[in-house]
Amino acid sequence: MKPNDRTVALNEVRLIGPEGDQLGVVPYAKARELAAEAGLDLVMVSDRTVPPVVRIMNFGKLQYEQKKNLKAQRRNSAAQKIKEVKFHINIDQHDYETKIKHGLDFLDKKYKLKVTLALRGREMARQNLAYDLIRRVLADFAAVADADGEPKLLGRNISVNLTPKSGTSDKAVRERSSAESV
Repeated sequence: MKPNDRTVALNEVRLIGPEGDQLGVVPYAKARELAAEAGLDLVMVSDRTVPPVVRIMNFGKLQYEQKKNLKAQRRNSAAQKIKEVKFHINIDQHDYETKIKHGLDFLDKKYKLKVTLALRGREMARQNLAYDLIRRVLADFAAVADADGEPKLLGRNISVNLTPKSGTSDKAVRERSSAESV
C-alpha cells in the first residue's frame, strides 16, 4: 500500500497541542487520550501529509469562528449593486437633468451605473442622434465615473456601464457637472 493512500489506517499522527505547541508524532490512540484528558476534541488539520496532522482543540469554537469569518467576508465583499438610468432620444432638458442627478446620486453612493438609451420605432434610423446623446451623458458623468467600455447597441438599446471613481464624492464635482449640462 502507498503511504499517501487515503485508505491507510491512522496508526501515527503528528499532534499539535491546544496552545499550538508541537507534541511530535504519536500513536492515534495516545492522541485521542490526550484530547480526552484536556476535555477537547481531536481535529484533523491536514490529511494529505504523512503522517496526518491533528490538533487538540474545541471543535465547536472552531466552527463558530469559521462562520464568523465567513460572515465578515460576505459583509466586506458585498455584491456590487447596479443601478440603471434610462434615456430616450427626444428627452426634454429638465428630464435629462433629473436623470443625470439621479445617476450622480447612485454614483455618490458607490453603486455601479448602467446608462441605457432606448430606441423606439423609427428612432432606429437616427442612431447618430442616439450616440450623440450617450456621449453627452458620458461627458456629464466623466468627473465622477469611468466607462467600463464603449457604448454598445444591443437590439434597440444602447448601453454602457459606469464605475464610480474613488475619492470623488464631494458636492463640488456634482455641482460642476450639473452646471456644465445647462
